[in-house]
Amino acid sequence: MAEWIGIGRRARRCYGFDEIALVPGSKTVNPNEVDIGFEIDGKKFKVPILAAAMDGVVDVKFAVEMSELGGIAVLNLDGVQTRYEKPDSVLKEIAQATPQKATELIQSVYMRPVKESLVSKRVAEIKKKKAIAVVSCIPAHAERFSKLAIASGADMFVVQSTVTTTKHIAKEYKSLDLFKFCKSIKIPVIIGNCVTYETTSELMETGAAGLLIGVGPGAACTTRGVLGIGVPQVTATVDAAGARDFYFRRTGRYVAVITDGGMNRGGDICKAFACGADAVMIGSSFARAKEAPGQGFHWGMATSHVNLPRGTRIRVGTTGSLKEILFGPARVDDGSQNLMGALKTSMGSLGASNLKEMQDVEIIIAPSIQTEGKIFQVGQRVGMGK
Repeated sequence: MAEWIGIGRRARRCYGFDEIALVPGSKTVNPNEVDIGFEIDGKKFKVPILAAAMDGVVDVKFAVEMSELGGIAVLNLDGVQTRYEKPDSVLKEIAQATPQKATELIQSVYMRPVKESLVSKRVAEIKKKKAIAVVSCIPAHAERFSKLAIASGADMFVVQSTVTTTKHIAKEYKSLDLFKFCKSIKIPVIIGNCVTYETTSELMETGAAGLLIGVGPGAACTTRGVLGIGVPQVTATVDAAGARDFYFRRTGRYVAVITDGGMNRGGDICKAFACGADAVMIGSSFARAKEAPGQGFHWGMATSHVNLPRGTRIRVGTTGSLKEILFGPARVDDGSQNLMGALKTSMGSLGASNLKEMQDVEIIIAPSIQTEGKIFQVGQRVGMGK
């Protein structure tokens, strides 16, 4: 599988969403009759999408709205929602900052320590609306924040860092034992992020209910540029799905694979499921919703790092409501709205009645798929030419 890249060194070819296409089979299905339901640890959701735990995307109101629509929104317990009693003014200040000052401002905003009382309060506010409460934090805060979140009624807990492994070596501080952590708390745990077959396999042994797959593909993430690391999402998802299937055959326990990042349009999401994802996590598409707290702006989770930011603030604009982005009607021509309609139509065209069948459709390598016959769209910067 590897190719020579120089004397004595070989490298494996990996693929991203723009380099593949899905091939229709010998049957089609009525899109209105396909099942896009997603299940994790016995809990079922009608929308197989998680809104990313980013401050420009998810606050309490957004989490409630997403829950009411049948999906999951993850609240960042390391963000402004738990650092400030009234975060809206802080978010407005970030949105109004010039591009030159944005990163510096975000760094200063996140210098204020997290208040434990706000961790409990935000979860309670979500539960008060009878919504699903899913929260996230970095490994260093997981033991402390999980106790507060669970006591307030959290339904799922996400432990997330740029790269997560079961063997984190550190002398400066005590690292989180993921095996003990997953065993000690009574709600499902999602762990991220990883991109390889081996690490996926090892993380599944912890008892996690789901894994986030992806390093650096997010629209506001600069990890790939700053650190030079990452694996294109098609290959990362296929490898993770392979590890999941082998683990399931060996143990009988199914761990959800959640492709995280790199998807801006309905077609990208469809390809992620075809590559083996059970669900996807997206940020920038939801940052464009009227309900998103970022006011048309979006920034990566590591943008606030005081020494080495691995994210940037980007302007995504506000294009419609969360309901329109998920279910339409689409009012834009770039595939960023009615994501569930796109998924159902794609599944119907491919002959897949449910997401498990979608994981078995034929995939081809097709680097011309985005440009073939699209000369007018490219020239006029509309549709697929944007």
